[in-house]
Amino acid sequence: MLGVTILGNNSAVPAFDRHPTAQVLTLRDHLYLIDCGEGTQIQIIRYKIRRSKIHRIFISHLHGDHYFGLIGLINSMGLLGRIQPLHIHGPEPLWQILQLQLKEADTHLPFDLQFHPLPQNGLVVEDRSSEVHCFKTDHRIECWGFFFKERRHTREGIVEGSSYAFCADTRYDPSLAEHIKGATWVYHEATYLDELKEAAYARYHSTSKQAAEIARLAGAGHLLIGHFSSKYADLEPFVKEARAVFPETYLALEGTTFCFGKSSDHPAMVK
Repeated sequence: MLGVTILGNNSAVPAFDRHPTAQVLTLRDHLYLIDCGEGTQIQIIRYKIRRSKIHRIFISHLHGDHYFGLIGLINSMGLLGRIQPLHIHGPEPLWQILQLQLKEADTHLPFDLQFHPLPQNGLVVEDRSSEVHCFKTDHRIECWGFFFKERRHTREGIVEGSSYAFCADTRYDPSLAEHIKGATWVYHEATYLDELKEAAYARYHSTSKQAAEIARLAGAGHLLIGHFSSKYADLEPFVKEARAVFPETYLALEGTTFCFGKSSDHPAMVK
């Protein structure tokens, strides 16, 4: 099974009971946490995510709304007696930050914390169940997106099942579509409505219409939009605007789990 649970869907400043970016991808019996904004562990508790099942954490970039919750989550895992290794994939400077935080707090974790710096583009990790690739996005600082692909074992060999692309913070960049061709689901940031596309470009972000265009160019099955600016209380205009370009668009609403398969015409949503 492949599915994603939305823990946070807002941009930098929490507002309207929306929280900074965090998602949990379920792939077979593993959970992958994608970004870890402030308050993520509270959201994990709220939506009954099993922390012990989180096998890998992927951090897209070092703006605080995407990783300020990470050290708190790691510390809680230690206090709760985790013993299995935890793998973190992120920008290389993140490891220095984590080491300093643990050292100055005199924290000794009861589990092996393994850090893997992201390559510029390409394969990040592969195992029996999945493979993960990363790609650079056009943001104010170095930033990566991720492409998760399910691997299925058949008599004929290994074949790809469902896939999920996480396009992190970015300006509108049509070349991103080449990295995520044919994705079952695409998540793309939609910080602003298209009437503010010039502001979006200046601030290295995208609009809902632009997110929909990337999904269309990629030949994706479905699109999730999130990372909404705190200036918007009502999110319905986002999905309306995006569906004019890409009809299979959905809001990444917190607490919602989207379950999907390669051949499904419509997603199963559980809230």
